[in-house]
Parts: sequence; C-alpha cells; structure tokens
Amino acid sequence: MAYVSPLINPSASLNFIKTTSTLLLIKPYVAPKFFTLHTNPFALNCTKFTSLAAASETESDYDTDGIEYSDDEEAPPPNGQSPSPVKQRRRRYRKKYPGEDNGITEEMRFVAMKLRNNGKSKSRRASAAAVVSEDLEIESDKEKEGNNGDEINETWQPSIEGFMKFLVDSRLVFSTVERIVDESTDVSYVYFRRTGLERSDCILRDLEWLREQGHEIPEPSNPGVNYVKYLEDLADKSPPLFLCHFYNIYFSHIAGGQVISRQVSDMLFDGRELEIYKWDGDAEELLKGVREKLNALGEHWSRDEKTRCLRETTKAFRFLGQIVRLIIL
Repeated sequence: MAYVSPLINPSASLNFIKTTSTLLLIKPYVAPKFFTLHTNPFALNCTKFTSLAAASETESDYDTDGIEYSDDEEAPPPNGQSPSPVKQRRRRYRKKYPGEDNGITEEMRFVAMKLRNNGKSKSRRASAAAVVSEDLEIESDKEKEGNNGDEINETWQPSIEGFMKFLVDSRLVFSTVERIVDESTDVSYVYFRRTGLERSDCILRDLEWLREQGHEIPEPSNPGVNYVKYLEDLADKSPPLFLCHFYNIYFSHIAGGQVISRQVSDMLFDGRELEIYKWDGDAEELLKGVREKLNALGEHWSRDEKTRCLRETTKAFRFLGQIVRLIIL
C-alpha cells in the first residue's frame, strides 16, 4: 500500500486536524499546592507534574529530610546560600605537674616541699631537712611552754635510747632496700646497685661502738618493721613505686639527716662524727648519679605511674618521719 500524504488527500487531512485539536484541548493535571509527600518516595515516579522544576524541587526536599550528620560533617547549605565555615574543636592540653620537664625526681621534690605548710624551703637540701624533721618540730611545739608558761630553750631534746632505736630501724630499712636491689631479677633494679650510698654497714659500726660504751641494742620497733614490710610488698608489685621510695630514703638521709646528726652528736656524743654520715666521696655527687639514672628510667614510665610515684613520695616521708621521731621518744 502506497503512502498518501494528508496534504494530497483532503479527507485524511481533515481527520488529522480533528485528532490534533482534541489532544490540545485536554486540560493537563496539576497537583494541588497543599499536596505533600509523607510516605513512599517512589510514588513521585507515578505523579504527573506540569514542569520538571516542580519534580526536582520536591525530590530534593525529601532527600535532605531525616538524614543525620556526624560532628565532623555538616548538612548541605540551602539553595542560594554560601556554606558556613567549619568549626574546629578546641584541643585541650593536660596541665603539667610542677617540675615535670626536669624529670620524675624534680616532681617528687616539689611534693616534698609541699608537705611543709610554710612553703619557704626552695632548695633540695632545705626541703628534705624540713620534711624529715617535721615530727620533731611538732613534738617540740608541745613542749615549748612549761607549767608556768615559760618557753624552754631547746627546740627538741634527743635521748641516747631514742637515737639507738632510730639507728636500729634505719639499718633495717637500708639493709632491706639494698637486699631487694641486689637480689631482684628486674632489670630496672640493676642500675641502682653499688651506688656508694649504702648505709647498713656504716650504721652497724655505730651500733657496735654504742654497745662498747655499755648501751644495750634494742630490737627494731614498729615504725621500721611496718615500713620494711610495705617496701617488700611494693617491690614485687611495682618497681617504679619501689624506686620512688629508694630514692627518697637516700635523698632525705643526705639532705635532712646530716642536719639532725650534727645536733644529736653535739648533744649526746660531744661532737663525735658518726659513721652513718660518713661517705666514700661526695654524697651530693653520688646522689646526683642516682637522680640521673632514675630520671632516665622515668622517661619510659606512663603518666599514671609517675602520678602514683608522687603519692608514694608522701608515704615515704611519713614513714621516715615516724622513724626520725624515735630520737625524742
């Protein structure tokens, strides 16, 4: 069958015009203004819109509804607006402990200074001397006024019996820490063997001299026994905490013990120089070597371990204060 153009066939041309006019007169469907989509978003595919703009606007509104954005992400800005600047979270830095930049021994020194209420001691020697003699000063404050309110001249009055108790308990403590360091298999203890600070043999010579003078050597008392038991338990649980006590024992003995020894020697032994305070070399230099080793070792400790060491510093000086107080009991 040959194709006949509607322009040539009048009847076919008339039918074409009628069909076209009928399609043009059909009113297109327009969605009402109050129409909103609350259910299945795929229904948009079956809805007739008068323009593509209306469809794209409705779809974009749905796409952003119900989406949660994390703290690091932001929702897309509205049409026609520039994106808001990204807000950076402020980073918080931990406040450093006093002396933290100079090593763990410097942190412990600040703790020792803080134990004193007046806070006047600034040097290592002065702070330790103040702490270990704190109990002596407290006891002397109770004796400053007599029955008639008169102040006594002596700040504290030692006794030979009390000083011998002090020597016995001190030797027990020194011999214990020396034995633990020598016999332990922990590698951190190796650095603190034969430091030149060992005192147990020196104290034994002082006790032998006192025995020759006719004095009876007492048994260790509760302050020394309790401290030794605490150190033995601590050495097995935590080497950092034990080494904190190790350092503070020698630190207080060198810095504060020499002040006490001079007073005791002048009052009880006519100025005799006791073996407990004799050193083969400069005691400050020997202690400096221990301090440097402990600071180097402390660089490998966590902040939690260092903080616990600061708490142990307070315990160390309290134990040592109880032993020193035996001198005047």
